[in-house]
Amino acid sequence: MPEIQAFYGLRYDLGHVGSLSDVICPPYDVISPEFQNELYKKHPANFIRLELNREEPGDDETNNKYTRAAGFLRNWRNEGLLFKEAKPALYVYHQVFPVEGREYTRRGFMGRCRLSRFGEGKVFPHEETLSGPKQDRLLLTRKCKANLSQIFGLYPDDDGAVQEALERATEGSIPLEAVDHLGVIHRMWPVTDVGLISQVAGMISEKPIFIADGHHRYETACNYRDEVASTQNAPLLAGHPANFVLMMCIGMNDPGLIVLPTHRLFRGLPPMTAEQLRAKLGDNFTCRVAGEGIDLAVTVWEEIETADKQGTLGLFTNKDERWTLATITDAGQRRMAELAPEHSRDWQGLGVAILHHLVVENLLGGKDLPKPKYVHSVAEAIESLDTGDTGGRDATGVMSAGGQFELAALVMPATVDQIRRISLHGEVMPAKSTYFYPKLLSGLVVHPLE
Repeated sequence: MPEIQAFYGLRYDLGHVGSLSDVICPPYDVISPEFQNELYKKHPANFIRLELNREEPGDDETNNKYTRAAGFLRNWRNEGLLFKEAKPALYVYHQVFPVEGREYTRRGFMGRCRLSRFGEGKVFPHEETLSGPKQDRLLLTRKCKANLSQIFGLYPDDDGAVQEALERATEGSIPLEAVDHLGVIHRMWPVTDVGLISQVAGMISEKPIFIADGHHRYETACNYRDEVASTQNAPLLAGHPANFVLMMCIGMNDPGLIVLPTHRLFRGLPPMTAEQLRAKLGDNFTCRVAGEGIDLAVTVWEEIETADKQGTLGLFTNKDERWTLATITDAGQRRMAELAPEHSRDWQGLGVAILHHLVVENLLGGKDLPKPKYVHSVAEAIESLDTGDTGGRDATGVMSAGGQFELAALVMPATVDQIRRISLHGEVMPAKSTYFYPKLLSGLVVHPLE
């Protein structure tokens, strides 16, 4: 069962650093080199120096970005820029943000969660992980001996009872507040009431937790725990902080839980027209040409959202600049089942799975394409198709190779319920199946591992 505990968090002393907005930053995996430099200039104690320290000329095994991050953390604590909470706390955390002209508030709380390997407890992944990011985060954790940013966890809370208990405790209290570079308002309240903390821990103990974001950091925390235990040649004491990881817990029915789409732009395919695309899709899809022109993407996406079906894709063929609305047929579903027999029907029905496994890899023969460019809005897709791509980091922080896009695909995001079902099957989704907006801030609170 998930065990959530309060902890002695490290927080910025605003009397020393001034505005919290000047010292926070996004998580490491969405920070471009250009934005990294901006954050360095924003404040001498900006959290970027811990979360994603810069590489410098002359770096070696003893002096590098990880040792510098640890040095900043140590110095900021000694100088009073960071202080340790007087009592163990849970941290209520709200994010206020607009999407398509409507304002949302996403509510949750941060605590520390006892670690269990995927498949051994009630913490479930939904995405695959890569060795590179895990090694990077492990090197940082070894030096800093702290969780610098939180895992994003979802849990079933149909009536909102867990969060409401915490909300009542913060009524009338002034929050800590920061505004990020996207204009998102972040508010946080430490909660130290021992009885309430015990109540919340008990309410959530029987619920599963599904990781929405932070898979690499969660696995890194497990690896770090095992390393610490191996150096002691004995199991860690139950209360050792390395047995836990900093976790943001959000109810799956929270009205502010927004999942944005991640559209794809592909290069490396043979140029084709809409008619040629239709012939390649065959009886696996019903196809209708929606019209011509890059800007028609707005209308195509509105139609896809209205249909609200994972199996409906908006496909743009650059050769004739036409948009095709393609909806999977029964024949296509049977073909998908043949291509991925090891997966559940839930997984086979995902829009991103249909796009990559059935359309791109099988019907279009694009198994060895360069990594696609990922964008989260139709406006980004239009801009990329209109101007091409010169390479660099895309909207998700992933390096792209550059070049013309032969095909673009607008695809529905996976839903929270699909994440739950697929995770419980013991499966993971294709890469970039979900994008929970907005990202959680780094620098609000740190979980020390000593």
